[in-house]
Amino acid sequence: MADLSSIRNIGIIAHIDAGKTTTIERILFYTGKTHRMGEVDNGEATMDWMDQEQERGITITAAATTCYWRDHQVNIIDTPGHVDFTAEVERSLRVLDGAVTIFDAVGGVEPQSETVWHQADRYHVPKIAYVNKLDRVGASFENVLAEIRAKLGTVPVALQLPIGAETEFEGVIDLVGMRELRWDPADQGVTVTDSPIAAGREEVAHAARERLLDALASLSDELTGLYLAGGQIPAELVRKVLREAVLQRSFTPVLCGASLRNVGVQPLLDAVVDYLPSPLDVPPVTGHHLKKEDAVEVPCRPDAFPLGLVFKLQATREAGNLCYVRMYSGRIKEGQVVYNVGRKKRERVNRLLRMHANQQVQLDQVEAGDIAAVIGLKQARTGDTIGVEAFPILLERMHFPVPVISVAIEPKTLSERKKLSEVLEVLSIEDPTFSVKENEETGELIISGMGELHIDVLVTRIFREFKVEARVGKPQVSYRETIGKAITHVERYHRTIAGKEHEAVITVRVEPLARGAGNSFRSALADGDLPEELVEAVERGVTAAFGSGVVYGYPAHDIGVTLVAAEYHPNTSTAIAFEAAGALSFDAACRTADPLLLEPIMAVDVLTPSEFLGDVIGTINARGGLILNVENKPGFDHVKAQAPLAALFGYTTSLRSISQGRATSTMEFSHFAEKVGGFAT
Repeated sequence: MADLSSIRNIGIIAHIDAGKTTTIERILFYTGKTHRMGEVDNGEATMDWMDQEQERGITITAAATTCYWRDHQVNIIDTPGHVDFTAEVERSLRVLDGAVTIFDAVGGVEPQSETVWHQADRYHVPKIAYVNKLDRVGASFENVLAEIRAKLGTVPVALQLPIGAETEFEGVIDLVGMRELRWDPADQGVTVTDSPIAAGREEVAHAARERLLDALASLSDELTGLYLAGGQIPAELVRKVLREAVLQRSFTPVLCGASLRNVGVQPLLDAVVDYLPSPLDVPPVTGHHLKKEDAVEVPCRPDAFPLGLVFKLQATREAGNLCYVRMYSGRIKEGQVVYNVGRKKRERVNRLLRMHANQQVQLDQVEAGDIAAVIGLKQARTGDTIGVEAFPILLERMHFPVPVISVAIEPKTLSERKKLSEVLEVLSIEDPTFSVKENEETGELIISGMGELHIDVLVTRIFREFKVEARVGKPQVSYRETIGKAITHVERYHRTIAGKEHEAVITVRVEPLARGAGNSFRSALADGDLPEELVEAVERGVTAAFGSGVVYGYPAHDIGVTLVAAEYHPNTSTAIAFEAAGALSFDAACRTADPLLLEPIMAVDVLTPSEFLGDVIGTINARGGLILNVENKPGFDHVKAQAPLAALFGYTTSLRSISQGRATSTMEFSHFAEKVGGFAT
């Protein structure tokens, strides 16, 4: 195991297509982890190992690897950039000590960049920034700095300046060492040459260094003294103060380069080692002691009791669930029995693995501050704490957004249904934002996810990876039926069954109730008019009919039924007859009581940047929604509305489109209301 001070647990986070995976491919090459660079565009990226990732050219799952740079162990997690896979970013940031945020030099701070930045802020993760693709037409380092300052609420401090721009981009000026750096294209950028700053660039470089030193001066008396005295400030002192600033999250150092052209990656690795925290630099993790029922701080010490967090599960056919674990304290060894604190289960660690994308290296043990994969934890789920029974510390679980898009899925043959159910269970264990439920009314399996791409990826996995043949459609809206007026109806029932007469005569009154009141049945008969068991039989018949609806067979809603009168004949009045009469009377009465179709209305909450407010309101109105309230917040508006569920399918995708992905929405059931057009639609 490496010394704790020389471990870096980092994530690479950014908007889609900012160059995360390309940058990691260079990192793996320059650190000697791989012998050739895989390209995303060719479907050969090491970290994008899934077939769909290679085909689509995007990262879908967070992949982990470990490499070494300057005698430091760097554990890297490459996260997706698409908003539909935000859970992969969320659970990665929960266990990381630092992050590298990559920005496109043309696109600047793009929508998902904002999202992941604020996710990292929520977990107090120190960050450095890397402006990529400076060789593209329209690239502007200064514009990206301005957007970081304006959109992310942080103070960006440039540690480098680009030499040239767009197609003329040729290298960077290092403002810490005050040298020019260039990369040799002949050996794929392995050779980095430094030279004095050219005379024509000295003035700009010195001005930028002054801004850097001015930002650092408030954090170090030693540096301030040298700065005011006009003395030479050594690069080591600058790096030391920069590290303190990053750990305190006072400001964000910004580097630059063009990863696809192999420019700027080695200084980025140096910055990871120099500025991002080790496990010893981050505050102790806080957990809840189940026996003492109070909060406990757990320092990162390998010689203490074991404590780790399961932050990701990956199903494998050969070994079962692969549990990615971040160790916060102690150590676990191969073959050791650990305790799942939340589930109160003991499980054995069969194998410990160091992961490199989908490749594995076996370990004997994993210690505090490190990340590894565990095989053997059958009961573990994402967010579970593993430790020891004698000292049950429960770490805070991760919180994931609620799935917002659902589709119906059914096997093509009955024999495939069990297999499909098993596959859906595996996927829901892997992915906390994927859920499965069976519609009790239609019998359909409904799968839900974060967006259309998310659902598409999962469905493709079901077909290809798990070899299940299924049909996928859109979910049906579960409507309700009710009545518009009160009606009194007399039902006469007479049947001869197996030579015995069954007869019932009842009078019922049906009437509409207030929305949300539900259904009710009561008897207005006087005591002795009808035996109690026959009254109960009528109630059973009416109650069963509630589920069958009135016209279309949707469940009845908000209808009151009163048993007004009944005729009793000792020889022919039976429970069978009165139960059947109850169901028939309800159906006949409701059909003449102005039946109405009710649809579910959803409460919709939208958080949108202010510049998109008009478009957001327009789309809600266009879908038949009603704006209830608009609350102004700094830079954002909170829109509260109600809209029919049937009109909201695809709304999340539409909202992202009109807001450049920056607006977010949640929706939950509010009430049932009369559907416009009623049964005619």
